Amino acid sequence: QVQLVESGGGLVQAGGSLRLSCAASGSIFRINRMGWYRQAPGKQRELVAVITREGSTDYADAVKGRFTISRDNPKNTVYLQMNSLKPEDTAVYYCHAGGVNLVSTSIVSTYWGQGTQVSVSA
Repeated sequence: QVQLVESGGGLVQAGGSLRLSCAASGSIFRINRMGWYRQAPGKQRELVAVITREGSTDYADAVKGRFTISRDNPKNTVYLQMNSLKPEDTAVYYCHAGGVNLVSTSIVSTYWGQGTQVSVSA
C-alpha cells in the first residue's frame, strides 16, 4: 500500500505565503505524476498544479505566477509553494499521486492524501 502525508497548511493573511509538502511512502517503485488539487466549501475538487517525474508542470489559470510546484524524486515528495495568497485560495488541498508503479507488481495505481486546510483571511 501507499500513503500520502501532507503538511504545511494553516491560516495566513492575504498576500502571505505557505508551503505545502506531501511525502509518499510504501512499496513504491516509481511515481509518474504528483500534484495538488483543492476543494472549497460547496465546490468541486479542482486541479491546482501537477508535475511529471521528468519535471514538466501544469497549473490552473487561477494560480499561475503565484504558485510553484516541485518534487524530489528520491524522496517521493512533492511541494507547493504558494505566494501572494488570496481569500479565494481558501480550500482543503489534497495531494495526488498518479501512475504509481508498485514494487514487484505490474499494477499501476492512483492515490490521494487526506487533505490539509489552507485558509486565507482578507
